[in-house]
Amino acid sequence: MKPKIIKTEAEHAEAMARIEEIFNAQPGTPEGDELELLSMLVEQYEQEAFPIDLPDPVAAIQFRMEQQGLKNKDLIPFIGSPSKVSEVLSGQRGLSLAMIRNLVKGLGIPAAVLIGKPGATLKPEGEVAEYKRYPIAEMLKRGWFEDFTGTLAEAKSQLEDLFVKLMAPLGETTITPAFNRQHIRSGSEHDKYALAAWRIRVIGLAAKETLRAYRKGTVTAAFMSSLAQLSYLRDGPKLAGEFLNKSGVHLVYERHLPKTHLDGAAIRMPDGSPVIALTLRYDRLDNFWFTLFHELAHVSLHLDSDEMEAFYDDLNDEGKDPCEKEADSLASEALIPVAKWKTAQLNRGSSPQAIKEFAAQLRISEAIPAGRIRFEEKDYKLFNQQIGMGKVRVMLTGNNN
Repeated sequence: MKPKIIKTEAEHAEAMARIEEIFNAQPGTPEGDELELLSMLVEQYEQEAFPIDLPDPVAAIQFRMEQQGLKNKDLIPFIGSPSKVSEVLSGQRGLSLAMIRNLVKGLGIPAAVLIGKPGATLKPEGEVAEYKRYPIAEMLKRGWFEDFTGTLAEAKSQLEDLFVKLMAPLGETTITPAFNRQHIRSGSEHDKYALAAWRIRVIGLAAKETLRAYRKGTVTAAFMSSLAQLSYLRDGPKLAGEFLNKSGVHLVYERHLPKTHLDGAAIRMPDGSPVIALTLRYDRLDNFWFTLFHELAHVSLHLDSDEMEAFYDDLNDEGKDPCEKEADSLASEALIPVAKWKTAQLNRGSSPQAIKEFAAQLRISEAIPAGRIRFEEKDYKLFNQQIGMGKVRVMLTGNNN
């Protein structure tokens, strides 16, 4: 037979028959080379088709204890306390990744055996050490470690396990990608670990949603203009979420962490769908709509083209970055076309009624033109009664904190 990758039992039987025929072939001869190649192909097939079961992790530990003459107390440095040792050996407690690391080092038991998965390995120690630099106390306070009810000290002793579960929606094997191919708009320095933690959180929230598949090119100027019409309705922010979800775009809300200075972000999910994440840092309708449209502009202009994986925005920063200027321009045009804005000639001297009538003509929230005047005039005391102060958080999250 002609040597080839073996995929079926019939091919395996054929290869075994041929190996029997040429079993005594001499090395270096054509048949000898054929024998060597067929043997490798058969071994590969058998490893995949008939994997050898790994020993039970507890049985492996007990075997090593017997080999080395160890008592239960000798496992305390690896597992943590007499009670934990007893619970692990009796099968009442599973092994944490920290315990597994200690047992691999201390007793030389392969990680794959203790994890219970063929070929499984532990993450590099340097990567695990970085978990300590995340804002663990705040993450615990906010309940981000689901199903964990322990203390801060207990959380710190189980960080690897907690982060493996937390990061599962990212589909990443390391935390490093969380810091790559991202763009940050901010006039202040961010804590990159707090920013990465927030990113992990919002992707986790989005991953819980089941949406239709997203198609690149969905978010266009026309798409955004249609969305702007929802701002005219009392519950427009709620309807915006439904509008986006029906097009495969996630919209989630999560307060920013200290040292992140965030208004919003546009992030690509592992499946390619976009997530718009808003912090609602400023509880105003004008801020909600502009931030939402700014992040959608990033999706349209930059995420869909694979230019970046994520954009994080502090809209207080008025830097000259080209990407941010493009997003600002598209967001502004979609909310209020430049031509109509120039014709209206609204400014700080305009009456609240004039702003309201202009908004009604465009069928958008009056908070949007009121907010634009405040921005252009650089006077954020103007039109406080028209920007929808205090109306967003309660509507979208059920509280105003």
